[in-house]
Formats: sequence, structure tokens, C-alpha cells
Amino acid sequence: MQVDILNIEGAKTGRTVELPEEIFGIEPNNHVVYLAVKQYLAAQRQGTHKVKTRAEVQGSSKKLHKQKGTGGARKGNLRSPIYKGGGSIFGPKPHLYDFKLNRKVKDLAKISALSYKAKENAIVVVEDINMDSPKTKQVINILKNLQLTGKKSLVVFPENNENVYLSLRNIPRVKATLISDINTYDIVNANVLVFTESVAKIFTEEEEEVVA
Repeated sequence: MQVDILNIEGAKTGRTVELPEEIFGIEPNNHVVYLAVKQYLAAQRQGTHKVKTRAEVQGSSKKLHKQKGTGGARKGNLRSPIYKGGGSIFGPKPHLYDFKLNRKVKDLAKISALSYKAKENAIVVVEDINMDSPKTKQVINILKNLQLTGKKSLVVFPENNENVYLSLRNIPRVKATLISDINTYDIVNANVLVFTESVAKIFTEEEEEVVA
């Protein structure tokens, strides 16, 4: 898949990059994408929900009346779940929602998500962005030039750039991440993927290493 490299003004630089078909041109596997997204969202849940059982609520532990001979139903104490203020039955307890996925499944999900974006022509490659200090207005202008204003965008960088990150973090619907941290959920959740030129070349270099 050949993609034009744009400059920060949104114009073509005359250079192109070949994104490998083995990553951006496969037939996507919907089920593994579903599993990867499900795992990501499950891992975000705190799982701190908790209710008190009859052993934990306050109240007398004395039996309300004798077991037999009253003509009424049998009763325990005031902590019983049938009374107001009593404990809860089978209520939620703290636990983790995360579950394990094999590395090959997660890798296939990520590649499938990237292939979806390629099929949708939702990948933009822009020349590397370097800033001496955080300037949110400058980054907003770059996104405007790339016609990404208002679009949910995932901007991927090869390595940490504090000034660019600080410039991006307050812009609505825009998220910055490193190529080493990219995940299936972020790819699927974005309308457009924005790769810097260095990131796009990393994909090409990795493919060449595999072939070699």
C-alpha cells in the first residue's frame, strides 16, 4: 500500500512510503478484533464493587423468637436479608475482569485493525513533527491543514516527544501514542490514523527484517 507523505501544511512532499501488505493488506479477522477490544475494556474496569453480607452489617445477632410454637414463620436475626438493613444475598464482590489473550491473537487483532483503516483510506502519513516548546495552537493548525479538524484521530510517534505530547493532550478527539504502545482498541476507536514519516518507515523496516 503506497501512501503519500504530507508536510505540516497538508501538501504532498513528493515522497511516498510503501506500507507492507502483510500488515495493512490482510483480510481482517473480526472475531480476534472483538476479543482484543473486549479484553482492553475489561482491563479498564476497577472491579471494586462490594455489598455487605449478613455477617458484615450492624444489628443484633439475637434470634427474634423461638423456632417453634409461635404459629408464624421461622425467623433468624435482624441481619437477615429479608429485613430492611439486613445483608445482601449473592451481591457483587471485588474481582478482576481482565482475561488473558495469546500474543499471536493480540498481534493478529492489531494487524486486522490496521488493515481495516487501510481499506477505509483512513491512514495519513505526515513528515516528522519537531517542536522546541509546547504550542497547542500550532498543532491545531497542522491538524486543520491535514483536514482532521473534528475527527477522532490517533497520532502515532516513534518515540516520546514531550513538547508534541503536551501540545496534543488538550485537543478534543485527538490522542497521541507511541508505536510501541499502540493497541487494537485505540486503532478501532479512531476515525483516522496519523503516522509520522519515521513511524511509517519502521513498519517497512520491520517487514524487511522478517523477509530477510
